[in-house]
Amino acid sequence: MSETPSPSDRFAAPESVARMLGVDVATVLSLVTEGRIRGVWIGDPETCRVELDSVEGYLDDQAENARRTALWLQSQAASFPELWGHGDVRHPD
Repeated sequence: MSETPSPSDRFAAPESVARMLGVDVATVLSLVTEGRIRGVWIGDPETCRVELDSVEGYLDDQAENARRTALWLQSQAASFPELWGHGDVRHPD
């Protein structure tokens, strides 16, 4: 029988997520309202809870974007011999 994760394992307060990411709470709430991470609004007055899996996915997406940007920048700085595999190479590894 599989166990269902408790809400405390699935969701966190924006303050906790902000500490994890090293940003302020307003940034976390902005990410939720923009749909970049998933959150739910519960209670009266409403309180936000952020789905932790979506934070992990967001960080994975950011790391992939950084990797692709680095590769793009590296390709823009490459010389033709580096790209075509013959001739003088400006920056050998």
